[in-house]
Amino acid sequence: MSDPAIHLQLPYWVGHMAPQGACFPDAEARMRLAVALADASVAHGGGPFGAAVVERSSGRLVAPGVNLVEPANLSVAHAEVVALSLAQQRLGTYDLGAGEAGAYELVTSAEPCIQCFGAVIWAGVCSLVCGARSEDAEAAGFDEGPKPQDWVAQLEARGIAVRRDVFRAEAAQVIRDYADSGGAIYNPRRGDS
Repeated sequence: MSDPAIHLQLPYWVGHMAPQGACFPDAEARMRLAVALADASVAHGGGPFGAAVVERSSGRLVAPGVNLVEPANLSVAHAEVVALSLAQQRLGTYDLGAGEAGAYELVTSAEPCIQCFGAVIWAGVCSLVCGARSEDAEAAGFDEGPKPQDWVAQLEARGIAVRRDVFRAEAAQVIRDYADSGGAIYNPRRGDS
């Protein structure tokens, strides 16, 4: 009997949309990628969230991520966690703030939930760019968890720059379309015990 293991693999189509090393020169181009990944994820049976880790100064893509909760049957496989995990593996470090390049940015089609908020802190990224707001995800039925009201200030106090509402309408529309089409809403207890 083999030891248990966790294996996350991006779907085949992600590499076509987001080839490793491709350049996304600004926050808008990076967010277009994250929203396109979210939209394609829905079209391929995944959740309505996309993310990418890029080298902040050059815009070079280190790792894309899509929501793999349902395909992997793994509640922690949010797009942000997938992108951060793959970036850490590719770069050979758990600290995306270490080293010469050291300035990595997480771009995500929606603001982080409580889990992804923690992952942003522990991953060591220097900045976070968000599309849809937590309210947009919650309006569709998603439970974002007990994230602090001052989460932006808390990240910025740790040296993580935050930019919100980049293509918010487009990112929120992907979430609404997913919910309207009957897509699974994760964590259905929404805090009920």
